[in-house]
Amino acid sequence: MPVAKIEVRRSRAPHEVQALIEAVYQAQREALKVPEDDRQIRYIEHRPEHFAVPPGRSENYTFVEILLFPGRSLDAKRRLYASIVRRFGELGIAPHDVFIVLQEPALENWGIRGGQAAVDVELGFELKV
Repeated sequence: MPVAKIEVRRSRAPHEVQALIEAVYQAQREALKVPEDDRQIRYIEHRPEHFAVPPGRSENYTFVEILLFPGRSLDAKRRLYASIVRRFGELGIAPHDVFIVLQEPALENWGIRGGQAAVDVELGFELKV
């Protein structure tokens, strides 16, 4: 049950926004084996003066932050990074303009399914991928 944010500093047409969301979703499905329809992805567009771009990056600079349950292997994470970068590339975003950060709060720090700690819930999918 990853929760993802895509943050950008320029406007895009609605169909482009949906394509970026879909790219992150499909990368999660492919690399992390998340269940179908597990799609918690937000797209946040900042005004340029509110989002500094690192030197050498373009106006397409895109920051992706994903919170996920702990347990995925380093190889799964590498597959996720590569899949997001490849899919964004197909949408016109250069690899050097993509920055991805994963955060893995412990299961007891997730309140799900009516306020239960995730550690107390049968998740219904494998975390060790």
